Amino acid sequence: MTSISDSDRRVLVVGAGKVAAQLVPALARAGWAVSGVWSRTPAHAAAVAGTVSGTPVLTSLDFTQVPPATIYLLAVPDAVVPAVLQQARFPAGSVVAHTSGTVPVAIFAAYPALRGGVFYPLQTFSPGRAINWEQVPLCIEAAEPSAETLLLELARSLSPQRTQLVATPQRQALHVAAVFACNFTNHLLGISHQLMAEAGLPLQLLEPLVRETVDKALAHSPFSVQTGPAVRNDQPTLAAHQAALAAHPAWQNLYAQLTIDIQRQQGQEPSISDSQL
Repeated sequence: MTSISDSDRRVLVVGAGKVAAQLVPALARAGWAVSGVWSRTPAHAAAVAGTVSGTPVLTSLDFTQVPPATIYLLAVPDAVVPAVLQQARFPAGSVVAHTSGTVPVAIFAAYPALRGGVFYPLQTFSPGRAINWEQVPLCIEAAEPSAETLLLELARSLSPQRTQLVATPQRQALHVAAVFACNFTNHLLGISHQLMAEAGLPLQLLEPLVRETVDKALAHSPFSVQTGPAVRNDQPTLAAHQAALAAHPAWQNLYAQLTIDIQRQQGQEPSISDSQL
């Protein structure tokens, strides 16, 4: 049963970064009216608002002076959430949710006039890449039931099958895991890309390997399907790789650290000691 009438499907977005740029048009496609977009950089707010015809650009954090929204989403960096909550004025009783993976829902305890919550999309956002919101896990948390109901309805309108309630401790653990799965993996792929370029080879040569690695890791416990010279304790190959990385001492050290961690995870005595790094 829908708890929000069509006339009440209104969301105001605070922030105009990578998340907001993807979220605003997605909300409109899902049948929500975007009541406005605010950013400390007006040009950024105008750019995001411009993705949905007729969306107002807001110039003040006093949201009591504009038509009220049903939900206010704070799509701003984690470090900015406290400042926005301190400076903004919301109509009493507003549902206000941040999109952070780490900021606890308890941050709203200092604002009893608000119904605070979390609307955390577990995805990486980059300019020029369209997101399929139906495939994005949306992690919802709220301090009280009515806010939870509204945020769940909003989330399910975007991602019907991947919306779920996730409490602060689990969301924070999820965010750490996501950094390993996404950000660190991307960094390692960047290293691979540069090493390939230095050898005069295209990154595309690695594509089948990368896809098989990810598919296999998602189908099994990743540690159980670990392969490579570290698992085999292949000393000649490990030494050759260390030598090949001599021009990149930071990557040489990272290679050694990862080798040590893989061997320890596999129950082996590391072939490189911490004192050698």
